[in-house]
Amino acid sequence: MTAVNPFKESTDMFLNAGGEALQQCYQCGTCTAVCPWNLVREFPVRKIIHTSQIGLLTEVGEEDNWICATCGACEERCPRGVKIIDIWRAIRRVGVQFDILPKALKPVMSSLESQGNPWGDTRENRVAWTKGLDLSPFEKGMDVLYFPCCTPVYDRNARRIALASVSLLKKAGVNFGILGAEESCCGESARKLGNEDLFQKLAKSNIEIFKQKGVKKIVVSSPHCFHTFKNEYPELGADFEVIHMTQFVLQLIEQEKLRPEKPYPKKVIYHDPCYLGRHNKIYEEPRKVLSSIPDLQLIEFDNNREDALCCGGGGGRIWMETPKEERLSNIRVDQALAAGAEVLALSCPYCMLNFDDSVLNMGKSGLLEVRDITEILDSVTGEIS
Repeated sequence: MTAVNPFKESTDMFLNAGGEALQQCYQCGTCTAVCPWNLVREFPVRKIIHTSQIGLLTEVGEEDNWICATCGACEERCPRGVKIIDIWRAIRRVGVQFDILPKALKPVMSSLESQGNPWGDTRENRVAWTKGLDLSPFEKGMDVLYFPCCTPVYDRNARRIALASVSLLKKAGVNFGILGAEESCCGESARKLGNEDLFQKLAKSNIEIFKQKGVKKIVVSSPHCFHTFKNEYPELGADFEVIHMTQFVLQLIEQEKLRPEKPYPKKVIYHDPCYLGRHNKIYEEPRKVLSSIPDLQLIEFDNNREDALCCGGGGGRIWMETPKEERLSNIRVDQALAAGAEVLALSCPYCMLNFDDSVLNMGKSGLLEVRDITEILDSVTGEIS
């Protein structure tokens, strides 16, 4: 018996999966022209959209359906404002319905389903990073819930983001708590990879615990959590304020609850994460935080802000292996060094994983430091008496 190939079915499958934006595309090709993947490989976005318009994707190949990093460069430039990322979500939803999923993503989905995180670790170990920090569980009446993201929680290298963030919150005297094992992944990767049911399960679980605990304000380290909580959870009944850590620490600096006093005499270049920058237009706050640090020389990429190059980790790509010659983060590292930077400053855990890997594998460890903004700020900020 011949197996059913969903990509030979009617476009109705894609439309029913949320791909209504297919009907707006008039095949101008701008998306392909601006897609960063075409710097390192051929990735015909326009062709994939066209074949999905007529219900066929076999001409392109199933693996290509999970390459898009949802960076938003195509949507930023689309002359018709087509929600191209929605098209990718729809294509991937159809794939998930028929169990067509890259092999590398299957254990990620399984871990999200069983343990509430994509790292293949236990829910109980979600609090391992807090050992020795004397952190309080969130209780009703606290000002802030700190939500670190699964990556700093489970990845030992990215953990430094959460540690620096907690240090700054303590130095500023913020009344905050964490949920630890009670929280789950925000579900962003599940949704972007096409598993809508799993996203809804994770999101509803988090919303329920937030409501039970009386959470009114959440500070997050990840732009992906930020985007998901702020823009997608409200459709499921969420009602709370969400703020990215760079925004929050800037407020604390302006209120003089944090005082960056020690000099940091280095040339620092800031990389705009796609989900903080293009998707949510947060460009100024990270730069203002860096500019508040004595002796820090802030320099810029030629392609920054809305034109910033994606690190390649969004859209679930962080869980997939990318050949070395196709890593967008490698290009960004070379751009940073060409600009004369000594430090590459970040505000996203996914960016940290990719840039740490690129600097190491490119043999640039002695030439360029990779630091989250919170790490830099924490290193120059003392306790306020």
